[in-house]
Amino acid sequence: MWREALATVLSQVDDLHVIAEHTGGEDLVAAARAEDPAVVVLDAELPGVPVDELCARIGEAAPGAGVLLLMERHAAVRHAAGALGPRVGMIGTDVSPERLIDGIRDLAGGRAVLDADLALAVLTAPGNPLTDREREVLELAAHGSPTSEIAQRLYLSAGTVRNYLSRALAKTGARTRIEAVRIAQDAGWI
Repeated sequence: MWREALATVLSQVDDLHVIAEHTGGEDLVAAARAEDPAVVVLDAELPGVPVDELCARIGEAAPGAGVLLLMERHAAVRHAAGALGPRVGMIGTDVSPERLIDGIRDLAGGRAVLDADLALAVLTAPGNPLTDREREVLELAAHGSPTSEIAQRLYLSAGTVRNYLSRALAKTGARTRIEAVRIAQDAGWI
């Protein structure tokens, strides 16, 4: 519903033309290749392909296209650590339609787009105390995966997964794995 509402708002702007709406990464890459858009507006929390990989694939499919990521503050902190690539802008999901439209225009014109609130969230975020493996385990736990499934997917023993979860709980100050996931997501660590 949110995607359709956004497309409706953008299609009413005289100098913008919505050429496609898609729900998945593969559809987006194929549409970018076929349509060669100036800007692809992308939800950074789109399930499936990681956003940095999706941005790279869109860049390969449509080299002239900019990608404007819509994201929450916690996602900005998580994605700031890795370079998302050239012609990728970031803007908050809570911006006004006018600010979103200006961001699309700026990115289409080759100008950088970085929402000030997202930049502030990145600059003021506390350091991530979790190791890479603890983050991987918590990310899988966030999707409801049981310990045995996490162990199988990461090629670890169930006891090792429990140890990683215990350390993550201690580092986040959580009492349960669900609480640890929430704390880590809120802080932008996963």
